[in-house]
Amino acid sequence: MNALKELGEFKRVILVTGSPGVGKTVVSRLLASRLNGLCISLAELVKQEGLISGVDEARETLIADMEKVSKRTLEIMQNCEGDVIVDGHYAVDVVPREDVNLVFVLRRHPDELKTFMEKRGFGNRKLWENLAAEMLDVCLSEAVDTCGVDRVCEVDASGKSVEEVVEDIIQILEGRQECKVGAVDWLGRLDEEGRLDEFLRHF
Repeated sequence: MNALKELGEFKRVILVTGSPGVGKTVVSRLLASRLNGLCISLAELVKQEGLISGVDEARETLIADMEKVSKRTLEIMQNCEGDVIVDGHYAVDVVPREDVNLVFVLRRHPDELKTFMEKRGFGNRKLWENLAAEMLDVCLSEAVDTCGVDRVCEVDASGKSVEEVVEDIIQILEGRQECKVGAVDWLGRLDEEGRLDEFLRHF
């Protein structure tokens, strides 16, 4: 039973996912503003409402209680009249597939991602784990497996401003750009550049 859509109180549910550091939150906030919708940042929701099951001390991160996060997210969505943008690398595990209209998976070149994470102070282990996830298409694969390839749109954010990424998303939503997967192949690109070993030796 699709309880959310029975209410008819919102237009679309859009998920924005991707590896840590690709720009999900800033893109989601601007997208919500452009669509006059609501942005739900799962990371902020977990911290603000204490929806955690523990702490991963090795990675220095909170472990979200997925059942509580899902329940709370759906409660917020039920009270929204406009578009809902859910931001988080585990967004596809929180919102039921039947309630999802589209999933945007943001991608970023490993060089850019590494620079960004270093500026944010990511520890060596966390940095290379997240780079590996980006290079191996982990978030993309999870989105396709959970929501189906027909609802997943891959967006390459490399070298683009937040405004440019949001414009790409809006063009897809309006049918002016194609929604597709397969936009990037970091392993292939780095291999062509003769730089693959530079990254793989850390994994």
